[in-house]
Amino acid sequence: MARQRLSAVVMTHPRRRAAAEKLALSAPPGLLRVVMDPDPTGTPSVLRTALAAWSAVDDGATHQLVVQDDMMLSESFFDRVRSAIAELPDAALALFALWDSRNGAAVRWGSMAGARWVGAVNEYFPCVAIVLPRTVAEGFVAYARPRLGGWPDDILMHRFLRTTGVPRYVAVPNLAEHQDHGSISGNAFRGPRRSVCFLPGDRPGAEGRTAPAPDALPFFKYGVAQCAVRIPGPGPERRLHLDTEQYLRGAGLPASLLRPPGAGPAAADVRGTWLTALAMGFEAARAGLRAPSTEPEAYAESVATIGTGGISNTSTEEHLARRREPLAEVARRALDAGREAAAHRQGPRPRRQGRRRGGLVWRAATNPLGEHLARRLADLREPSDAVIDLTRLQAAEPAVTIRAHDDSTPYTLTVGELYGPGCSRHTPIGRMVWDALRSHPVTVVGPPDADVHPLHVNDLADAVAAVLRTRPANHHLTAAPEKPCTAAELAQAVHDNVRPVPSQVAPDEEPGWHTPPGGAELPPGWAPCTGLPRGLHSFAQWLAYEGVLLEPS
Repeated sequence: MARQRLSAVVMTHPRRRAAAEKLALSAPPGLLRVVMDPDPTGTPSVLRTALAAWSAVDDGATHQLVVQDDMMLSESFFDRVRSAIAELPDAALALFALWDSRNGAAVRWGSMAGARWVGAVNEYFPCVAIVLPRTVAEGFVAYARPRLGGWPDDILMHRFLRTTGVPRYVAVPNLAEHQDHGSISGNAFRGPRRSVCFLPGDRPGAEGRTAPAPDALPFFKYGVAQCAVRIPGPGPERRLHLDTEQYLRGAGLPASLLRPPGAGPAAADVRGTWLTALAMGFEAARAGLRAPSTEPEAYAESVATIGTGGISNTSTEEHLARRREPLAEVARRALDAGREAAAHRQGPRPRRQGRRRGGLVWRAATNPLGEHLARRLADLREPSDAVIDLTRLQAAEPAVTIRAHDDSTPYTLTVGELYGPGCSRHTPIGRMVWDALRSHPVTVVGPPDADVHPLHVNDLADAVAAVLRTRPANHHLTAAPEKPCTAAELAQAVHDNVRPVPSQVAPDEEPGWHTPPGGAELPPGWAPCTGLPRGLHSFAQWLAYEGVLLEPS
């Protein structure tokens, strides 16, 4: 095995030079060098400083380590890093993952598998503490330099590593912890940003023990239990973005198990923690993973951060400290319940492939939007025989045509301004979310007081299900919110739930809003249930982590 040599820097801005120098002094003498933002008076840019850090590789070094100035390192940090690059010399190694992220969920899975490193998933690749082979670091500099002013460094890192086929792993447990000293890059709005699993006294060893991420990855973020489910097939990894409750219903778990035990409705943090850990236990049992005999401390810590990570965006440090142990106990009970549910579940796993799902035949559905709608209807588990045609969803007056096999007259379901996972960034709402993701101003096109009728993808699928279930006499229906918002209110919602960026008005441009016909009837028993905060966040996640794959690299 060739001998690996590590070069290491801490990147910083002059405003935080003292923190960077303190971190450098915590390392063995001379190992961590400080690299400054080359343009400290310019527009704040983590990527600009990162490019300087990745370019500062020592002569003769085989790997470059870059750490941001607000990190705390484990006691065995450098020993583990050196052991890891010896075992995984060609890989990109993330040494930290946030407690509410997809990669954090992968770390939890790795802890259940007794691994030391787990395969990274389709998301940004964490860059606050990261090691790259020298040639990969040089390649990233060449790739990212022309892209300054666009995506942040972690999104660009993910795209670069994916397109170049570099193996990507995340440490189990993490080797570094984030300390909130304020955010120069504008991430303070996210609340406390902590590691999914940080054990300061973790010892090096068995660094070649890796595990792939699972097909179904439950995580709890922004108060919502979610599940990223791999789409089978060739090409780059793609995942559907589902609510965890939807996923578990589709997997056949009874509704009674999806509610945390106890009298009365559960608090939102308890419910989100329960669903996430329930899905984790269910998937672990189906994969044959028992409670880990190796890395038990990592397993316990990663489970204990499910609940606090899921509510961190709206919580103080004090509140999270109070809720940590109660939510950890909820998670432990839910993990056991999920394992037990998998043990008692009979029959093969439901098939999720193909365009025919539960008696439904789809037309014009071979695209991300069709995949999300079809999966949502399949997971609702309402049997029906019908042809659902999405051809007109891209028309000037978008609509879905539904033809039941026992009814010669099709239903026409006109829709409002469709948004959410699977939708293009070139739609009016998509453009607003896309700009906010890249820290650009959100543009309100046309009159700010114009009515907008946002309709989330999940609500459209539910409207189709309502039509199939009720077979109403009226064959011309509408799926749209009963009360619209204004374009300015929509821009404010993007500001509040995607990224706090300014807005601007382009009054002379054509907005292109889709307005459903007035006075149209809604499907019986149906009303939209996805509020703008939750819906916009899910759309932003999909555009950043999945929709970005559809864009040129």
